[in-house]
Amino acid sequence: MRIAVFGANGPTGRHLAEQALAIGHEVVAVTRRPGSLSARPGLTVAVADATDPAAVDAAIAGTDAVLSALGARFSRETITTYSASATVITGAMARHGIKRLLAVSSSIADPRWRPTGERFFNHVLDPLVNRRLGRTLHEDMRRMEAVIRQTGLDWTLVRPSGLFEHPVVTDYHTAETSADGVFTARADLAASMVRELEERRYVRTAMGVITTAVKPNIAKLIWNEGVKKR
Repeated sequence: MRIAVFGANGPTGRHLAEQALAIGHEVVAVTRRPGSLSARPGLTVAVADATDPAAVDAAIAGTDAVLSALGARFSRETITTYSASATVITGAMARHGIKRLLAVSSSIADPRWRPTGERFFNHVLDPLVNRRLGRTLHEDMRRMEAVIRQTGLDWTLVRPSGLFEHPVVTDYHTAETSADGVFTARADLAASMVRELEERRYVRTAMGVITTAVKPNIAKLIWNEGVKKR
């Protein structure tokens, strides 16, 4: 299968590209930054801003599926990265007749998501970090989900919990709508997306993904994912 990966130079996108290549997919790595990725057997680099219709049209031409791992940092300002790119990408997919889309969102997009037994997270960290510091980011994720749901595509909204780095894929867990857990390793997020591309268990619904085998340092996670500038 030939797949386009948006955000391919980002932390999740790199996992996606590597894992897809490892099982024999052809990958079109879509990035805004020329030179951030190098072409190699099986991997084509397409330079495109995901909000530029002409560039996106060119990037996805000839692909069979689109995976979006686009992301943004926490900000007090209004964020439009997710919704604007979803509008352009889904429009281009419709024009090219590409049906399969997997897009990274968040467990926060499920208003009922409250991990079982996690009192400190549910009553302190979640309200402070996700609902306050990450408010504008998660608002735009919800707008992105609404854009995608209105399409006729075979979409899957992929909802990880708190993202962190781990070098290998673990025995992760998936569930419809959202998964009952606080953390998701990026390697597991990517693995769940590559698997869902083949298995199609969560078409036209949301897929929650959590990591249960390992846990990150919470303070480091908040700093790396929400505060530290890259």
